Amino acid sequence: MTSTPPDAAASVPAGEAGGPATPHVALDHPGIVELFALLAYGEVAAFYRLTEEARMAPNLNGRINMASMAAAEMNHYEVLRDALDQRGVDVVPAMTKYASALENYHRLTTPSTWLEALVKTYVGDAMAADFYLQIADVMPDEVAEVVRSVLSETGHSQFVVAEVRAAVTASDRQRHRLALWSRRLLGEAITQAQFVMADHDELVDLVMSGGGLSQMTDFFDRLQNTHNRRMQELGLA
Repeated sequence: MTSTPPDAAASVPAGEAGGPATPHVALDHPGIVELFALLAYGEVAAFYRLTEEARMAPNLNGRINMASMAAAEMNHYEVLRDALDQRGVDVVPAMTKYASALENYHRLTTPSTWLEALVKTYVGDAMAADFYLQIADVMPDEVAEVVRSVLSETGHSQFVVAEVRAAVTASDRQRHRLALWSRRLLGEAITQAQFVMADHDELVDLVMSGGGLSQMTDFFDRLQNTHNRRMQELGLA
């Protein structure tokens, strides 16, 4: 994951008020392998998506920024591959089981313009970060470190915000169109996340283990709230 908005981590409760969360998940919890595998496929899928969408950029600066983001995705994939290897897990078969849901999301949210591609990069990465960071604080330290490292801020998000805000400030039509696009991204992301959870009990147990999400609906409520903030950052709300 790359270009995670700076407030993504801030939007996630970090345990009890006034102190860090206490890890509740055992180091050998089977959901950890599933989490790493899901993240790994997400990085590979994002690499190819960004490579394709870079061609939509109207100038060299945009293409370079997208290429840099794609390179970061593969660096993050390698971190996850190594983490799985340390657990004796082959990354390719482990992550392949998540191909359908993630590819469906990208297929259903293929951008038709450069601005749509930018909004998807910003909003889509942020929604994924919300999901993973909500459980990182209750992971064992070495697991949480891997998760946070592949969600690290690279600075590219500010490039996206600047371009989108400039476009929507100049055109109400663009603002309304991109606001609808952003809401579509949220709806498709929630749908595919539900499919993933329905098929992988280990992930559900991992998410529930922290105690911060007493019900799965809590996660989707928080996702909606943080999504609204990101729309404001982009000038879409």
